[in-house]
Amino acid sequence: MKKFFFVFLGLLILFTAYSAGTRSGSSGSKFSFGSKDKVAVLTIQDVIIDSDKYLESLNKIRKNNSVKAIVVRINSPGGAVGPSQEIYSELENIKEKFPVVASMGAVAASGGYYIACAADTIYANPGTITGSIGVIAQFLSYKDLLDWAKVDVEVIKSGKFKDVGSPFRTMNEEDKKYFQKLIDNVFDQFKSTVAVTRDLNKEQVNTIADGRVFSGEQAQGLNLVDELGNLNDAIAFAAKQGGIEGDPELVHYPEKKSALQELLSTKLSLTNRISNFPISNSFGLFYIVDIIH
Repeated sequence: MKKFFFVFLGLLILFTAYSAGTRSGSSGSKFSFGSKDKVAVLTIQDVIIDSDKYLESLNKIRKNNSVKAIVVRINSPGGAVGPSQEIYSELENIKEKFPVVASMGAVAASGGYYIACAADTIYANPGTITGSIGVIAQFLSYKDLLDWAKVDVEVIKSGKFKDVGSPFRTMNEEDKKYFQKLIDNVFDQFKSTVAVTRDLNKEQVNTIADGRVFSGEQAQGLNLVDELGNLNDAIAFAAKQGGIEGDPELVHYPEKKSALQELLSTKLSLTNRISNFPISNSFGLFYIVDIIH
């Protein structure tokens, strides 16, 4: 009986340790009880609307003493300005502790490229779609439809710009100038980030910051990318930069979702695509390239 108890206790400890390792984001990696040096792979994919899960992941990586380097795997056409800037800033902060390497997948454009700029080294495939340095805001107008339907919308506001961008009226020239000034300011922020992180001058950035996308090979020629290579190449380089000898163990972030969460996430992603993102019913500025349909 006592022997059975210790066998059961040992199995319980094994199961608990394995479950903890899985929840920590090490899915797809060989499980290890030791303190083997690791490379954290942070995957950023789809349209970036919310930065919370990425900031949470980076906080966990920071606290993981076995992590010696980070690879940011980007498969994203970009997204909202604020979240993209938050992820970028957090990566800039975490570089004080870890070397950070960016690995571009199929698409790492606009906000996706903005985030990559935080890395010490950027890898891209020769055919990766990247670049698209710019800012966009799009609006729907229902005014003609409302006029046709003989529907009036009464608006009471505190200032002349309070309802600027409203779908219930068309923009006048003053509205457009107001938005253009706002977008130009955020655009300058993007260009300044590229210039500083990629060691380019203002004139060099201005010649390529017109919304164009580039292949990974073209981007390397423009100094927007450092190396051509795949995810494994980026991981091997990050491990070397982190002082890891041999093949590193990988830990993946964000943490793996349950089957139900994956299903809901997939449906939300499809909804965003069908609704012709970034046109939406609420205002926002976006670092995004519209090639997701």
